[in-house]
Amino acid sequence: MRIIMLGAPGVGKGTISSELTKLYNIPQISTGDILRSEVSKGSEIGKKAESFMKGGGLVPDDIIMECVESRLSEDDCTNGFILDGFPRTIAQAELLKTLLHRKSLSLNAIINLEAPEDLIMRRLTSRRTCSNPSCQAIFNIYTKPPKRDGVCDFCESPLVQREDEKEEVIMHRLRVYKENTLPLIEYYKNEPIFFSIPCIDPKETVDGIRRRLDS
Repeated sequence: MRIIMLGAPGVGKGTISSELTKLYNIPQISTGDILRSEVSKGSEIGKKAESFMKGGGLVPDDIIMECVESRLSEDDCTNGFILDGFPRTIAQAELLKTLLHRKSLSLNAIINLEAPEDLIMRRLTSRRTCSNPSCQAIFNIYTKPPKRDGVCDFCESPLVQREDEKEEVIMHRLRVYKENTLPLIEYYKNEPIFFSIPCIDPKETVDGIRRRLDS
């Protein structure tokens, strides 16, 4: 099962993708997670990406594609994968199409998640992430609070609000999404494997996707 998961920042792509990985036993590939890992390691590609990520902008395509191609070559992708939030632009979609063709791979589904903007803002501004690079557990002060305020349940490291999840940066991220990523819906909408689904209640969303994929 090979899936592209689309939607605005904070719509729930990571949450839904993590549930689908359990259902289909395939890895969730988030370019954001890959890049943040490279930044924390201080790698060359991480240094290139860091300035773009802190400002809430899009990381250049050559950096993104380098990460994606390397990740798709790993053994756990043999039976499929979920691309979480990638591609983000039509240019990236074209590059991905070329990459998949070169690897003789085809997609099973292109899923677009939808949610109101005020809900997205609430979700992102209330998110807290473990500061331990080897943990990176995610909490939400409203829906998934830690047992101790400001402390990770798993490794007891401090929880932080990421720079790209502060209100002013989120507003910029949503503007960037509308300008650069929303056209992907037009790009993909005539594909037989493309469909949109509301993402208000995660369980209902997962059930709806499963019915569609297993039909």
